[in-house]
Amino acid sequence: MHLKHVLYAFFVSAFFLSACASKKQFADSNKIYEKQVEQLAEVIKQPLPSPQLMASAGLPSPGVEGQRKDFEWVGTVNFSMRKPNFVILHHTAQDSIQQTLRTFTLERTQVSAHYIIDKEGKVYQLLNDYLRAWHAGNGRWGSVTDLNSISLGIEMDNNGKDPYTEPQITNLLTLLDTLKINYNIPTENFIGHGDVAPGRKVDPGANFPWKRLAEKGFGLWYDDILAAPPTTFNPLDGLRILGYDTRNASAAILAFKRHYVPTETTEEWTPFALSILYNLYIKKTTL
Repeated sequence: MHLKHVLYAFFVSAFFLSACASKKQFADSNKIYEKQVEQLAEVIKQPLPSPQLMASAGLPSPGVEGQRKDFEWVGTVNFSMRKPNFVILHHTAQDSIQQTLRTFTLERTQVSAHYIIDKEGKVYQLLNDYLRAWHAGNGRWGSVTDLNSISLGIEMDNNGKDPYTEPQITNLLTLLDTLKINYNIPTENFIGHGDVAPGRKVDPGANFPWKRLAEKGFGLWYDDILAAPPTTFNPLDGLRILGYDTRNASAAILAFKRHYVPTETTEEWTPFALSILYNLYIKKTTL
């Protein structure tokens, strides 16, 4: 047998063993996932609201048999699954993809995402797109205060300090293109965790290539030629129009700069940063 055949057989065997080990490692979490999905399916199939929901609406709870003479179920034929309308990008802030996978498959951590992309560009899907992951936490974007319910969470395997790899970004762009088409997600609704949780989160960090994403239609970016804003322009109003929570003004400014002006690390407005903000404000108000 030629050496190349031996090497080929070795690598195929190594890949197969690695894949089997990975499946075995997460077999328990996959079983829990399937069980929870089955439980959700059973809830959806129930025609009557739960006793807790009935009580919250001021209605008497259903009887033991789940039927009431003054409450009748008539199934509408006009409905569909709720769909995501935002994509929120994160970095894992952990040391390896295996560490992150373990974190997301332990019930006690209470955190999750829909996708993870490792440094080699491999995409892991952890949750059906229509299900609600626990990734955004306490955040706000515009008038939306429950971002988990209407967003997809994508975690990039990155410790928050290193540059992102080319395979990661290439495959991220492919994934984003699929999600945007599948769910008709607006261009401006591709944002970062640090954008929706200023002062609490900073991911995906100052190294993230937001401009490159925007050039492909994922997120807003400013024009090459900028005009100074009028003297009447209020920067906090501009931030609010974009979606930032400005209750902590300093945190909102830093979050904006981390996304659009990563070379600036202070909360003071510079003419350049103000011109960028005004340019984006105009874009957002003319969408």
